Amino acid sequence: MNNKEFIQQLTQQTGLTIEKTSSMTAAFIAEMTENLQEETTITIQNFGSFEVRKKQERVIVSPTTHQHMLVPPKLTINFRPSTTLKEKMQ
Repeated sequence: MNNKEFIQQLTQQTGLTIEKTSSMTAAFIAEMTENLQEETTITIQNFGSFEVRKKQERVIVSPTTHQHMLVPPKLTINFRPSTTLKEKMQ
């Protein structure tokens, strides 16, 4: 499902206009992005939680050249589904 299909389904379920649904979806994503940039955990009931985790720097070995390289630390986003969502997926 792409963004356009998602917005069309939300429009049908809520009875709002496509423009209103699209702007609400964009606002939701913008707010989530802002909070994740501040490294705030976002929890949505019956869905799951998004959190920012820091991956430590590490040394890897290139399989072709056998050269050791240092991978710098970076931030990643982790999603943990709720138990309700897990049960629905089974």
